[in-house]
Amino acid sequence: MSTQTKAPSEITFQDFKDEILEDYKIAITSRECSLLGRREVLTGKAKFGIFGDGKEVPQLAWAKVFKNGDFRSGYYRDQTLMMSIGKLSIQQFFAGLYAHTSIEADPMSAGRQMGGHFGTHSLNEDGDWKNLTEQKNSSADISPTAGQMPRLLGLAQASKIYRNVKGIDTTKFSVEGNEIAWGTIGNASTSEGLFFETINAAGVLQVPMVISVWDDEYGISVHAKHQTTKENISEILKGFQRDEHNKGYEILKVKGWDYTALIETYQKAERIAREEHVPVLIHVIELTQPQGHSTSGSHERYKSKERLDWEKEHDCIAQMKLWMIANNIATEDELDVIHKNVKRDVRQGKKAAWNAFLKPILEEKAQAVALITDASQKSSNRVFITKTINDLTEIQEPGRKDVLSACRKTLRYLVGEESVEKTALQNWINKYIEEIQPKYSSHLHSASKWSALHSKEVQPTYNDNAELVDARLIIRDNFDFIFGNYPETLIFGEDSGNIGDVNQGLEGLQEKYGELRVADVGIREATILGQGIGMAMRGLRPIAEIQYLDYILYALQIMSDDLATLQYRTKGKQKAPLIIRTRGHRLEGIWHSGSQLGGIINLVRGIHVLVPRNMTKAAGFYNTLLECDEPALIIECLNGYRLKEKMPNNIGKFKTPLGVVETVKEGTDITLVSYGSTLRIVAQTAKDLLEVGIDAEVIDVQSLLPFDLNHDIVKSVAKTNRLMIIDEDVPGGASAYILNEILNTQNGFEYLDSAPKTLTAKAHRPAYGTDGDYFSKPSSEDIFEAVYEVMHEVSPSDFPKLR
Repeated sequence: MSTQTKAPSEITFQDFKDEILEDYKIAITSRECSLLGRREVLTGKAKFGIFGDGKEVPQLAWAKVFKNGDFRSGYYRDQTLMMSIGKLSIQQFFAGLYAHTSIEADPMSAGRQMGGHFGTHSLNEDGDWKNLTEQKNSSADISPTAGQMPRLLGLAQASKIYRNVKGIDTTKFSVEGNEIAWGTIGNASTSEGLFFETINAAGVLQVPMVISVWDDEYGISVHAKHQTTKENISEILKGFQRDEHNKGYEILKVKGWDYTALIETYQKAERIAREEHVPVLIHVIELTQPQGHSTSGSHERYKSKERLDWEKEHDCIAQMKLWMIANNIATEDELDVIHKNVKRDVRQGKKAAWNAFLKPILEEKAQAVALITDASQKSSNRVFITKTINDLTEIQEPGRKDVLSACRKTLRYLVGEESVEKTALQNWINKYIEEIQPKYSSHLHSASKWSALHSKEVQPTYNDNAELVDARLIIRDNFDFIFGNYPETLIFGEDSGNIGDVNQGLEGLQEKYGELRVADVGIREATILGQGIGMAMRGLRPIAEIQYLDYILYALQIMSDDLATLQYRTKGKQKAPLIIRTRGHRLEGIWHSGSQLGGIINLVRGIHVLVPRNMTKAAGFYNTLLECDEPALIIECLNGYRLKEKMPNNIGKFKTPLGVVETVKEGTDITLVSYGSTLRIVAQTAKDLLEVGIDAEVIDVQSLLPFDLNHDIVKSVAKTNRLMIIDEDVPGGASAYILNEILNTQNGFEYLDSAPKTLTAKAHRPAYGTDGDYFSKPSSEDIFEAVYEVMHEVSPSDFPKLR
């Protein structure tokens, strides 16, 4: 099922008619899927439904200019486009609605996202790239309103990079930068800051981006008069319209029920974006939403009778039908036959999807019932187990929860009893969980040979007379090596270009590699992340620089909802190996302290979070990640750029491994765990503790996500029998996470002779000035006294109370 416009010189009148009739068939197929999909939710077969009804005809026009190599970044109403470009069948539509966990049945997300979230497969089975220029592409959708916009910017910018930067192997990714990134958003969602930030950035960058605003005058139940100034997004964006003197946007406006005008509008938008690399905004007005926002409510509650009557008359499919009849494309009877056949096809597709979804679960249910029945035969609690069997048997359309829950509850009745049948049930449960759990949990990280966890450490090496240099020079020279050897790499951020970043870690590199590869951008963190995500999804290796860790909060939603979940929500069919560069820790003041890691690590699971203590370690992380296919956040120590480090002689080649801790000082009395800038204070304090007879072992975490994969910290605790975690985050932040990993994942509690301790910053953010830092975050004296107090509890006579 697809629709493409032929060149005028090739088309006959019969071709013309056939194309329009095929468009109509796709439109009513999409509509019937929406209508039947809603009924499936209301009958309980599906949990929730949000559909693209009312937006069908504009998407038919869009599909005609959507070419191989192009990318979509949209929201959950674009099902007609996906059907039109041959990427969504009826059966797949319903498989997504039912949350079928097979990637073959539901290629969008294998049941991990609710229906209406569309993505195509960018990767082969081994995790390597497909040839994206030979297929039509959709980046995997997310639900958060306007969250698709920052990524859209990056998808479009990739075409600009491919068109203008020489030396990149574009074979699988671009044909001379001719690809368009197509975005969609509802009119109400244009109120989001992410929309305006992206619109501004695309206008500055002049990238081939076409954004369609589907305007049905409502945002859920709220009318546009409460959403948008002048109730009209294209009206208030007029200032972005390009003219003969200024670059900007081409802004187009078209009625969503006018089939021919829509085709003309999308053809014009395509030509401008594809040829000129100018962004285009298409305001598609007078649209309808026949079933309201979603299955969670009825639009009759908030729309007047006059509005509902207008929507019925101006429904885009109804208007297309009238136009076809008026222009002798088809008779009403012919169109009714098409509609009748489509209804049949949709019902059959729905039935096939439901049967395919239910069949394996029914087989699993039968196995479970047989095993429970066998186990009940000799049990003294047979009567209770029989009820469980009957309850499960009566469920005609079970879920896996029903199957597994019944089996697990049965074991409660078999406690203290032994039988071959009980053992068989136990083994089946264990095997079932082992086989089924990955259907819901796999691919949080890469499962390919390029996984970061496969990378091996390469130590920095030094000449005998290695020079002590400002640590920023190690970062700078390492980036120089990267850009010189990886033409697909680029870096961009606030002050990253002309001045070589605020700490001179990119000094001179823009002049050497050009403004596209080492670029300054505006103060707009969310779309800096979005640039990186989109370009990484198209085969580039971007490094998105957020000037300070504190400012990453502006982009945290994009990191959490989009980047962190990408491999998971596509079950490994898309990836964005973006490196996020920032700096934090131990500066003075509320908004420049950069240590809010407790929040970050709990929001970005799916992104590696790396906290190197110096610039050599940081450079090694960049080198590691560029050999891998996963996203990561690297936090350089903000107060470390002017500290002295030895210059390695294998710049660009040494690698810091992920998930590996480093013991920077061995000891026997207590294990001290920290990272980043605070680690340096801990290491110095450990020397002071030796003066009073306390021999502390100091361990640098280095990598928070993943954390100590070799369980080396617990080996240290087994030796010292005492543990303290020192962290400049707030109480219960990263220190709580680290403590949980050591005690619960590594079973460190088995070796403790003293209560484990955490020493953190105060609950507030750091006050300004040196004294503010001292009284807000752990100082050397705080660490010394806290460790001393632990040893005082162990041996008061050897370590009399300090104060």
